[in-house]
Formats: sequence, structure tokens, C-alpha cells
Amino acid sequence: MSSKLAPNQAPTKAALPVITTSVFDQLPDSALLREADLVRSPKRPYTTAPLPFSAPTLWRKVKAGTFPKPIKLSERVTAFKVGEVRAWIAAQAAA
Repeated sequence: MSSKLAPNQAPTKAALPVITTSVFDQLPDSALLREADLVRSPKRPYTTAPLPFSAPTLWRKVKAGTFPKPIKLSERVTAFKVGEVRAWIAAQAAA
């Protein structure tokens, strides 16, 4: 039995890789991460993310001032400082 998929066949949950460590854990505090690396996406359920909420919730928190503001790298690219996100996570754990 071959593990290759037909061109029009979607992978099953069993065929998707399981990632147990996050890129977030390996980066220095000075690194920048985009939204896709911070929150889990329904489009990528097999990846891990350091934040336990959705992208819309992330942006609501940014707008409310309860999450660190991102840095605008270009007109369409926004990123968050890893150190600021780690500090926010630590503050939530301490509260």
C-alpha cells in the first residue's frame, strides 16, 4: 500500500504531520513573528501555537490595548516582538 495521495485527494488527519514544539520556543526575544506563528489556524490544525485563542481575538486584544502592539514592516506585513509576547504570556500566568 502506497502512502502517496492522488492529486485531488485531501490528506486525512492520520496523514498530517504532528508538530510538538513551536518555533516560538526556539527564537530569541528580539525576533519577530507574524500572526500565523502566534495563533492556531483552522487551516493548519496540525501546527502548534503559543497563544490559546484565534486571530480575531488577537486583533481585538491589540485594539483594546491588552496585547502588545505589532510592528508594521510594510504596507501588508505586520509582526510581533517575541520578547513582548513572552512577557505578556508570563503576566497572564502570574495574574
